[in-house]
Formats: sequence, C-alpha cells, structure tokens
Amino acid sequence: MRGVAEVKKPCSLPMLSVDMENQENGSVRVKNSMENGRPPDPADWAVMDVVNYFRTAGFEEQANVFQEQEIDGKSLLLMTRNDVLTGLQLKLGPALKIYEYHVKPLQTKHLKNNSS
Repeated sequence: MRGVAEVKKPCSLPMLSVDMENQENGSVRVKNSMENGRPPDPADWAVMDVVNYFRTAGFEEQANVFQEQEIDGKSLLLMTRNDVLTGLQLKLGPALKIYEYHVKPLQTKHLKNNSS
C-alpha cells in the first residue's frame, strides 16, 4: 500500500502562501484559506483568483486560458465537465484533472456550504 506524503511548499506568486498535499491518485490538493489571497468561497473569486488557484495547483499553462476566457469564481462554479473538456480547448489529460480534482470538488464544497 502506498503512503501519502504531505508536502508544504510556499508559492512564489505574490501574496500567496499555499499548503499543497499530494493525494494517492496523483492529484495535488490546494488548501484554501484567506492566507492564499482569495476569499474562501469560490463564488467570490475574481478572474485572477481563479487563475492563481490553478497556477498554484500546478496548471500554469492552463491557468492562462481561464484568464483569456474571463472565468471568475461564479463562472467556474457553473462550468460543466463538457465546458472544461471541450469549451476551453485544453489538452484532455490536464482538462480531466482540472475538472475532477478541482472544479467538481469546488462546486461540491460551495453547494454544501450554501445549502443551509
């Protein structure tokens, strides 16, 4: 059985301090907090918050597409799997990881936190 190592790396982006945790499936979980320079609720993120989120998650090249398409937090939360896989014209591998390990969990967390 493979162990999961926790890695804490400060990010070189201005105003960002990010805790990253390697997951067993190979993804990296970025722990969100106000210390990351973003509001905790993705619905309140500006375009640059979304861009910085994906940059810190290791998707530097793909983050630029979110900026070009002006995807803010509200738009991010409305994205479907199809939007990410085909609408952004990303390579399939990174697009799948972005949706499954980042967009979908952010949507789930947002719905859970706002359904009371």
